[in-house]
Amino acid sequence: MEPNGVEPTQWDELATARAVFGDRFDIAERYHQSLATDGVERGLIGPREIPRLWERHILNCAVLGELIAEGESVVDVGSGAGLPGIPLAIARPDLRITLVEPLLRRSVYLAEFVETNGLDVLVVRGRAEESGVLKEVGGADVVTSRAVAPLEKLARWSLPLVHEHGRMLALKGSSAAEEISRDRASLTRLGAGKVDVVECGGDLLPTATVVVRAERLPRRLGRRR
Repeated sequence: MEPNGVEPTQWDELATARAVFGDRFDIAERYHQSLATDGVERGLIGPREIPRLWERHILNCAVLGELIAEGESVVDVGSGAGLPGIPLAIARPDLRITLVEPLLRRSVYLAEFVETNGLDVLVVRGRAEESGVLKEVGGADVVTSRAVAPLEKLARWSLPLVHEHGRMLALKGSSAAEEISRDRASLTRLGAGKVDVVECGGDLLPTATVVVRAERLPRRLGRRR
């Protein structure tokens, strides 16, 4: 058995996908097909990833919903091919999701998929650190990211987009604890508190999704002279 996961030989990815996405499985299936065709043709997904799109990409991202409360607003920075934002939007239609992506070809792909499949998702072209993006999508409950940047950079881009006590949820891998240890001082300076490593999807996937979670602390008021 994989650490913190189900036995791979007994795992049925489509049955798991049906359980995760419920009556919206058909949209998830169309997303899978889109990534395997259009996504590869546009250079958003490598062709070698096709056999493991469900496990390593779509379901790996969808289970992040375990860490997000009902009705919360979510900003997905550096969304790329829509991971984790689109799987979250499919699995959790109660969430208010915005995808932030700076590259034109990626943002066009995201907008096309969202419109074609009737997802209530906003696509914003820009970089998370840009003032215009901050003005448009700032004040969110949660900011997500996956394979975007090292943790210190992610915190610098993500924390300003959430309100005080909002959370940054960064999908990482085995390096999560090491990154926290390395960047602890920078994270504190950037206003991150309660930084920890959490797992989700461990009872559904062969390998649990590893997430670095950080809360945005209130700004300290300067001392009066």
